[in-house]
Amino acid sequence: MNSEKSNKRKEAIRGIKFVLFSISAGVIEFVSFALLDGLTNWQYWLKYLIALVLSVIWNFTLNRQFTFRSAGNIPIAMLKVALFYAVFTPVSTILGNLLAESYGWNELLVTILNMAVNLVTEYLYDRFFVFGKTIDTKKQRKSAKSNRS
Repeated sequence: MNSEKSNKRKEAIRGIKFVLFSISAGVIEFVSFALLDGLTNWQYWLKYLIALVLSVIWNFTLNRQFTFRSAGNIPIAMLKVALFYAVFTPVSTILGNLLAESYGWNELLVTILNMAVNLVTEYLYDRFFVFGKTIDTKKQRKSAKSNRS
């Protein structure tokens, strides 16, 4: 019972960390999109893609290190995240472009909606697929090294 409570607490903290790091990535995405929107006449899709890539790099780095504390194979984890974005990016770009260009929705609102969908879907994907088997292994590896000394 105590272990179950501890696991729930650990998952709640993990979720909070993911949200906070995602907010910081969202700030990077939003600011970079807003700057590109204000400084260029580029189409929505190009501004969105540049902003998304910047936020993904930031978010992956922080969440692997601090949220999921994974000592797993970094290139494999990055490949799995790239697979997520191989689906998410074209879908969100096409739908975002449709809403912004064809239906006249505010581009910043469309970007915020994309960011919210990204937050939920990426957390679930990262938690159960990317880092599912390697969560908290970073700590274990350090402990194993200090036990050998």
